[in-house]
Amino acid sequence: MTSFPTLQDSFAARARIAGGIRQTPLVESDALSALTGGRIALKLEQLQITGSFKLRGATNAVLSLSDAQKAAGVVGVSTGNHGRGLAYAAAHAGVRCIICMSELVPQNKVDGIRAQGAEVRIIGRSQDDAQLEVDRLVAEGMTMLPPFDHRDIIAGQSTLALELIAQAPDLDSVLVPLSGGGLISGVAMVMKAVNPAIRIIGVSMERGAAMHASLAAGKPVQVEEQETLADSLGGGIGLDNAYTFEMTRRLVDAVVLVTEAEIAAAIRHAYVAERQVIEGSGSVGIAALLAGKIDTPGRCVALISGQNIDMALHKRIIDGEDVDVAALTRTKGGADA
Repeated sequence: MTSFPTLQDSFAARARIAGGIRQTPLVESDALSALTGGRIALKLEQLQITGSFKLRGATNAVLSLSDAQKAAGVVGVSTGNHGRGLAYAAAHAGVRCIICMSELVPQNKVDGIRAQGAEVRIIGRSQDDAQLEVDRLVAEGMTMLPPFDHRDIIAGQSTLALELIAQAPDLDSVLVPLSGGGLISGVAMVMKAVNPAIRIIGVSMERGAAMHASLAAGKPVQVEEQETLADSLGGGIGLDNAYTFEMTRRLVDAVVLVTEAEIAAAIRHAYVAERQVIEGSGSVGIAALLAGKIDTPGRCVALISGQNIDMALHKRIIDGEDVDVAALTRTKGGADA
């Protein structure tokens, strides 16, 4: 029987990673509060050292390895931010790291991982394709640290919730970007342990939302991976998912989807009204609020999960150019190493 991460695991992870991560600020959003009638704040996790929350889970997982596992090296599949966090954590622990990625990952994220000292291997057109190379390397002796479905990864991500509760103890709702479920599982586990009345709402994009489709089906299902402004939310949850599907099913109160146009509007809002540069995946909570998709948010925090957007693409969005995904993703190629 699967043993899910607990609040005790979260506290242990917080102590373990304290010297390797940054505590990120919580800021009030007057603009979003006025628009929604709630009290809206933004948890600026895009200001984490590697530009996303993923460093928390990666650091906890790397520091939890045995000496033999560290000597063998680590490998993982990533849409970008997990790879950057894992590369950083591995480098600081003196551990060899290989990141396997699909051709859909923006070039700036590939460059960012290489800059942290990891080897990058581009395989196929989906995370499932890249996972085949991970499996081969594991068979050769390396240790796999996946982006979400892993006890130590989930426990590391959950430390964000411990910070948030200290910053905003009167929460009514939390908006969490939803992909494979590592972040929302950890956040929901902590929040529901502290106050079961806090609403945990996952937000994903309409294009290829694997967890949303899996929840609707009642089991993990495969979903075609598509190009989207929220590229870090792409990929499947794994048909043999051990943790995050069931934790999300049990602990998350609702899931909402946002369009590409709504994601682009949120990126613009973050820049113009909040003075923040965020990537598409980090903007989905703002997108849901702007689109009126969150009923009675009350005292609400939107988790801003990452900032690793190609800056040429960011400029096009801010300038109000066509938000057609095919047009926007033509800018992939390296303005933000």
